Amino acid sequence: MSIRNLDKLFKPASVALIGASAREHSLGAIALQNLLMGSSQGGAGGYQGQIWPVNPKYDELRGVRCYHKLAQLPKAPDLALICTPPASIPGIIQELGAMGTRAVVVMTAGMEAGGEYGKQRHLMLKAARPHVLRILGPNSMGLLVPKLGLNASFAHLGAASGKIAFVSQSGALASGVLDWAHAHGVGFSKFVSLGGSADIDFGDLLDYLAGDIDTAAILLYMEDIQAARKFMSAARAAARSKPVIVLKAGREAEGAAMAAWHTGALAGSDAVYDAAIRRAGMLRVYSAEELFDAVETLTHVRAQRGERLAVLCNGGGLGVMATDALVGSGGKLAELSPDTVIALEKALPRGWSHDNPVGLKGDAPAQRYVDAIKPLLDEPQADALLLLHAPTAMVSSTEIAEAVAPLVRSTSRTVLSCLLGGSAVAPARQVLNRAGIPTYDTPEKAVHGFMQIVQYRRNQEMLMQVPAQLPMSSTPRRARVREIVALALAAGQTVLGECRSKEILAAYGIPVATTRMAADVEEALAVAADIGYPVALKIHSPDIAHKSDVGGVALDLDSPDILRSACAAMERRVRRMRPDALIDGFTVQQMARRPQSHELIVGVTTDAAFGPVILVGQGGISVEVTADHAIGLPPLNMVLARDMLSRTRVSKLLAGYRSQPPANVDAICYALIQVAELVADIGELAELDINPLLVDANGVIALDARIRLQPGQDADRLAIRPYPQELEEQVTWMDQSIVLRPIRPEDAPQHLDLFNALDPDDVRLRFFTSMRELPMSQLARLTQIDYDRAMAFIATRIGDDGEPETLGVVRAVADPDNITADFAIAVRSKLKAQGLGHILFEKLVDYFRSRGTEELVGEAMARNKGMQRLVKSFGGSVTPSEEPGVVDLHISLRPHA
Repeated sequence: MSIRNLDKLFKPASVALIGASAREHSLGAIALQNLLMGSSQGGAGGYQGQIWPVNPKYDELRGVRCYHKLAQLPKAPDLALICTPPASIPGIIQELGAMGTRAVVVMTAGMEAGGEYGKQRHLMLKAARPHVLRILGPNSMGLLVPKLGLNASFAHLGAASGKIAFVSQSGALASGVLDWAHAHGVGFSKFVSLGGSADIDFGDLLDYLAGDIDTAAILLYMEDIQAARKFMSAARAAARSKPVIVLKAGREAEGAAMAAWHTGALAGSDAVYDAAIRRAGMLRVYSAEELFDAVETLTHVRAQRGERLAVLCNGGGLGVMATDALVGSGGKLAELSPDTVIALEKALPRGWSHDNPVGLKGDAPAQRYVDAIKPLLDEPQADALLLLHAPTAMVSSTEIAEAVAPLVRSTSRTVLSCLLGGSAVAPARQVLNRAGIPTYDTPEKAVHGFMQIVQYRRNQEMLMQVPAQLPMSSTPRRARVREIVALALAAGQTVLGECRSKEILAAYGIPVATTRMAADVEEALAVAADIGYPVALKIHSPDIAHKSDVGGVALDLDSPDILRSACAAMERRVRRMRPDALIDGFTVQQMARRPQSHELIVGVTTDAAFGPVILVGQGGISVEVTADHAIGLPPLNMVLARDMLSRTRVSKLLAGYRSQPPANVDAICYALIQVAELVADIGELAELDINPLLVDANGVIALDARIRLQPGQDADRLAIRPYPQELEEQVTWMDQSIVLRPIRPEDAPQHLDLFNALDPDDVRLRFFTSMRELPMSQLARLTQIDYDRAMAFIATRIGDDGEPETLGVVRAVADPDNITADFAIAVRSKLKAQGLGHILFEKLVDYFRSRGTEELVGEAMARNKGMQRLVKSFGGSVTPSEEPGVVDLHISLRPHA
């Protein structure tokens, strides 16, 4: 369930308060007072809809008629607020649903799942389900819609009307935010306390707010996530349309992972949330103050392509403070080009800094600011400008602000400002704010705002960037891996040893060092003779996770005598240190000699909220000590894998230094992608450690690996649905074999070729406008789809040049409730009227019918007769649209149709 009936929550024409009361300080009394007073700061007066208190003890409350029972209400309320004890709530929900109410706020506390009244929570949801009655809460403080004057909460303050939506899991923090907003003049489009999220959750509200025209930015206070896949789908969609900023609580590691697994020990819960927020294109902040600073910044930011900052200040100390803050947070000062230096030379008096930051004298008049800002706004090496100003007695700060404001309004560059001081610079701040310039109290805060823009841009680029083709193409031996897993589980084995783990990695195209099992010393000698010296020897035991900790690893053994001695010494040592461990023998491994290599760790662990996650970082025996790693959510592509690697400190070493050549980063990224594919294919894979993964200029090789299985894992455990390989099929068309399959991000080059192969008239028919080229941002949207909500099937074949060729594509995007899906189709112009469109469309219809979608809808130009014939051939209808020259297309997918 998603956005169904949420309009009744946020746009009710009538509100019933069940449990209204005259008892001072009671929940029912405060909620009634707020309803009647409305959102007192909203500027729109009180709530104009009907308010109906319900309580059998009263005939009247605060001058309003009070109804004794729900049946006496004039009609079903659009929204009901419930303040009654837990045991009464399921029955109230049942009665409201039968009446026709479709939204409820349950303010009552104590209905946590598994708690004393957990059964009432279950019965409440059961009663609501047949009526699609949406529940906010329980334990919700309520909601405010200031534009309507609606205060359906027990908050101690109202809220001003604005363009920010705020959603909080904590009622206490929500109250604090209302206080802060009141003091700072911040307004809201929607203000929501989620409470226990028994029904309505973050995913639902993100879906609704993404399409809310009154909301320009979305703020979330988050403690945990329950439905990760729904949340990720909604968050990625919302973040494409407006800034979404997250304050996540609980940053300390929970320490729930088994110490036996490096990856589990490193991948703390908070780090996984951080990876999810980044992957969704949102911005994370770490305090309530940062939350609103980020809104101030992101809602005024212009298109920014890079990360270099120019600084203009009227005092050297300000410039030093800004530079220290910028460099300390990983930012970059822009280098001034010769043309800019010449222009500044003409504008500024002798003795100016001749560098960035650009220093003005403290007595600089307003015109000098204007003359200095102009060349800095044109500086090609600068991506944003920070104006730092301390008030002086010689020049009015307001005069300076009024002089520079017109320049800022007309520029495409991001401009930020810091005006030190209080009341003396308050009017100047107002001038700059009206010009769309974010203002900050200190240079450090201003720089932090700039870095928020940088991080937000990076996260957004992850949503939009088109990945490169995979450097290698090999089909994983999935059947063999599934056989290994099935045999292990049938034998009661949940931990796979080194040999079996490496066999699985090799099946997915990850190079591994040749490794064989040996039951005893003589077998170890035979294996070594076969694979060739030198060899590495390791103890093999399901009970020993870290072999080196017990002396269970010996390297560079280059003769039979040395190997024999090493086996005996290792067995004695391990039995002394771990007498409880079952020893199965040894593994003998081909010694990998790579003197200029680096040790990495690549791993998988299963997070309680987001399911499997991938980790990469510096490896070896000290991985927990160095703690140099990055986390990402599967599935991955080359862009996402490269971003993960870039967030590690070891990535700087991998780039090469002095006589050390650069490592093969593509090979590392490919290994990460294959691990992510393994996770998607094998549902039983719970944990994986590859440590070390050796990497150098020639590629990667896994020296050690270990896998833990967990039977009965949920097939949909990934937070982001991976590529649905099961939907691939070969069909015959025009006496040739072609492949129908879901689109991949890596199909972008072929998709661009498809667009370029369309005649101009076909482009107009498909996109309703003339387009000479397909923007990269739109190309990314067309090829990087959310398989959980959308689907695009391409018809592809190998062209005459031996490269893949996309012949046509059909796509549809379902609404969050999976009721309707909007479709479109395009086929190469030279291939039209040859049946390819019918083949593609049939694939789409069958798919959306199988997932329970009720109807496919679309639009076409009235002169597009081919599209209309195609829709009718599938039993669809074509009707005139309200828009001239356009027709509406409709195909019912219901079973009876």
